[in-house]
Amino acid sequence: MIMLLINVIYFQLLKALNFVYITLPKIIKNGTEKAIEFTWIEVISKTECNCVLYYFNRRFAIKYYTLTSRKVSTSHFLLLYFLSNILCAAALPPVIRLGAIFTEDQRDSSVEFSFKYAVYRINKDKLLLSNTQLIYDIEYVPRDDSFRTTKKVCRQLELGVNAIFGPSDPLLAAHVQSICESFDIPHIESRIDYKASIKEFSINLYPSQRLMNLAHRDLMVFLNWTKTAIIYEDDFGLFNQQDLIRATTDLKIEIYIRQASPETYRRVLRAIRQKEIYKIIVDTNPAYINSFFRTILQLQMNDYRYHYMFTTFDLETFDLEDFKYNGVNITAFRLVDVKSQRYEEVIEQMMKLPHSGLEYINGQPYIQTQSALMFDSVYTFAAGLTELDRSHLLRFHNISCSNDMSWNDGLSLYNYINSVSIHGLTGHVSFVEGYRNRFQIDLLKLKHKKIEKVGIWKPDVGVNITDPTAFYEIHTSNTTLIVMTREEKPYVMVRNEGNQIGNSRFEGFCIDLLEAIATQVGFHYKIELVPDNMYGVYNPDSNSWNGIVRELMERRADLAVASMTINYARESVIDFTKPFMNLGIGILFKVPTSQPTRLFSFMNPLAMEIWLYVLGAYVLVSFTLFVMARFSPYEWNNPHPCLIDSDIVENQFSVSNSFWFITGTFLRQGSGLNPKATSTRIVGGIWWFFTLIIISSYTANLAAFLTVERMITPIESASDLADQTDISYGTLEGGSTMTFFRDSKIDIYRKMWEYMEKRRSSVFVKTYEEGIKHVLEGNYAFLMESTMLDYAVQRDCNLTQIGGLLDSKGYGIATPKGSIWRDPMSLAILELQEKGIIQILYDKWWKNTGDVCNRDEKSKESKANALGIENIGKPETIMLKLFRSLIICIYLKKRWGFCSIIMRSSLGSCRCDFGVLLAFQKNCSAH
Repeated sequence: MIMLLINVIYFQLLKALNFVYITLPKIIKNGTEKAIEFTWIEVISKTECNCVLYYFNRRFAIKYYTLTSRKVSTSHFLLLYFLSNILCAAALPPVIRLGAIFTEDQRDSSVEFSFKYAVYRINKDKLLLSNTQLIYDIEYVPRDDSFRTTKKVCRQLELGVNAIFGPSDPLLAAHVQSICESFDIPHIESRIDYKASIKEFSINLYPSQRLMNLAHRDLMVFLNWTKTAIIYEDDFGLFNQQDLIRATTDLKIEIYIRQASPETYRRVLRAIRQKEIYKIIVDTNPAYINSFFRTILQLQMNDYRYHYMFTTFDLETFDLEDFKYNGVNITAFRLVDVKSQRYEEVIEQMMKLPHSGLEYINGQPYIQTQSALMFDSVYTFAAGLTELDRSHLLRFHNISCSNDMSWNDGLSLYNYINSVSIHGLTGHVSFVEGYRNRFQIDLLKLKHKKIEKVGIWKPDVGVNITDPTAFYEIHTSNTTLIVMTREEKPYVMVRNEGNQIGNSRFEGFCIDLLEAIATQVGFHYKIELVPDNMYGVYNPDSNSWNGIVRELMERRADLAVASMTINYARESVIDFTKPFMNLGIGILFKVPTSQPTRLFSFMNPLAMEIWLYVLGAYVLVSFTLFVMARFSPYEWNNPHPCLIDSDIVENQFSVSNSFWFITGTFLRQGSGLNPKATSTRIVGGIWWFFTLIIISSYTANLAAFLTVERMITPIESASDLADQTDISYGTLEGGSTMTFFRDSKIDIYRKMWEYMEKRRSSVFVKTYEEGIKHVLEGNYAFLMESTMLDYAVQRDCNLTQIGGLLDSKGYGIATPKGSIWRDPMSLAILELQEKGIIQILYDKWWKNTGDVCNRDEKSKESKANALGIENIGKPETIMLKLFRSLIICIYLKKRWGFCSIIMRSSLGSCRCDFGVLLAFQKNCSAH
């Protein structure tokens, strides 16, 4: 930056061909304002010119001015400019002193050894700081003794250290950082910092707490944690977990926080177990983790249900032999990049040293995180010095805590360190305002043989699981799951054989599905029936659940395999797998009876109002024809053509003949009468066209009515049910269908719920069998899930489905919240669906059981039935009755010459007035 400033000044003066010689910069400080002052001397006139680079509120401002100037040649200027750059070229001193503060318990530790070894490697490296030797000054201080720490830091400053490393204790580190900030000395740390505030002159290689909170949050989201306990040890851990809580507020995770120590581990863990919390974040001192492990084993909190997430980066250095085979889940993050080439190179070189400070895991050397961070801290400082060496002159300082004089070059050195980007033992190292920002941590999980890497986390990417099966591993050696279910055909049925015990007592679709999933996922199971025979419904009055849902919430069961519908209310308190069957709500109703054949059923093709209109048109056209014929002279004819002079004329369209003409043309038979006038022909033509349309429509519709069996269906949809009260309807009590109507916002469904609520005792049933029985009794519609509806319709030809489905949902396997079994079973369900096994099981229990109703719905819909006497017999019956009445009347007329024929009602029967006939017979006998 300083070299860039000098170049800017030179080139601005170059326009006037002024030559100046620039002296070394000076750093001045006045309160919060810092500045870099340059003084240049014009060689010819010996005049001075001042330039000041101001630094205030993290911004730079340049002010300079010249007093006098003279013209020189360009060649002279460029030559002297080149020489001035050489003379003013930055250079590091041959010896640079480092200060390090370690606590007493870190004396001769692996952290101290890593610091010394890093300095040793840098001094041996010919390419890095080739002309500069690093020496260190180490001081040991007691923990929580800030006064002695301050004294030793001031002593190191008087010795001329250019940077201070450590300490790891948060209280002591805060005092050291305050001193370094006062005197502009870079403070390089490798500890966790719970305070996210920006600190001047502080460089921390430990990942920032904000990013680590995001890492834990992302992992909790991936693992679907909904109820979590946090155990922290010291007071500083409380701030850490409060930040984690704030980071997870949008996830609706129930968090239980407890502070613990080795003396209270048992009490705290027992309280967590009583609250049935199985996901636990452990933020404890690594020195006490073995005690924590021992407490877990003593309380038997080490089965597959428990998942422990440790905040330490060195979990793999602990003995986990007791946890490898009992199914407990243990995860942690790792910062050290053990697969990098640099790590292997450092390990190989350190093993050659007599006191390497390495840890050994299963016979393999390992550098702990704190040691690796200290190693990278020294290399970060060296990389900053290398960058500074290219453009800056680092000068010695003589600083004392007794005065307020700061180091002039400290700010420049800090800026170069802050801009470093290297690859160390802990991966990529870079900073933003002194905090590490771009890094990668490995996700570790305990598996069967050892703890292994199963994924990574990056700030800009999040969790990336490289081993998807890691969190689906099921340890089956001693795992037997309690499976809750409910007896329901054909899902779960109890065998009739009395000698069956255990799981063999049950059969059905869900039993076969459970067996297939258990075989694929790998677990044993024990089937139990829910005590209250309910699936589970929320009761707002008591704020509680019943049935299977309650059993899962109280952890009395591990799974629930039944015809259990996935809905929002249940999903909020328990978990479901992917649906293994999709369905909806349908209406079960009794098959409507066939329409009885009536005497005048041949009139059904046309509605009654059409027949009335035809009758009205028949009468109206007949009288119209009669009137038109009377007015037209062309319809009057001489009845005796031989008598040309006869004045007698007659009209063929009398009232009776007009009706006879209209009747004949209506029946397409003719009448022997032909209109002659234009007006009467127009009336006849209109009537013929009318009869053509009516007869064609009647004939076409008559075929359908005579050949297709018509059913009387009083309801066609849910809206028909809601709009009437003659047919009662209900559903299964305590099921998802009842919940659907109760919570629905659709007007029709709300109206139906109000109806059912008022008649709860008569319309709700306890079982599907009871509901089907009500339907068969008649005048009752049962609202049920389509799969059970299909099963019932397949086995009883008197049942049918009305309308379509009212909604769309699915059946799933239920688990308690956060169960590890949900995801592996979902994968198993998807695989069984892709292989067609679930469809095979459906066909087995729905269609291939031998008790299926034999009806061919497709044949009934596509083929016409043969005509029987009931179809065409009624018109013949009317014709025979009329013909019989006609014969009787003719006979009576020939014998007695008198008959009174009366046509009665719609039967069209003919009878004689026998009282008149008897009187007439007596008169005939007297003569």
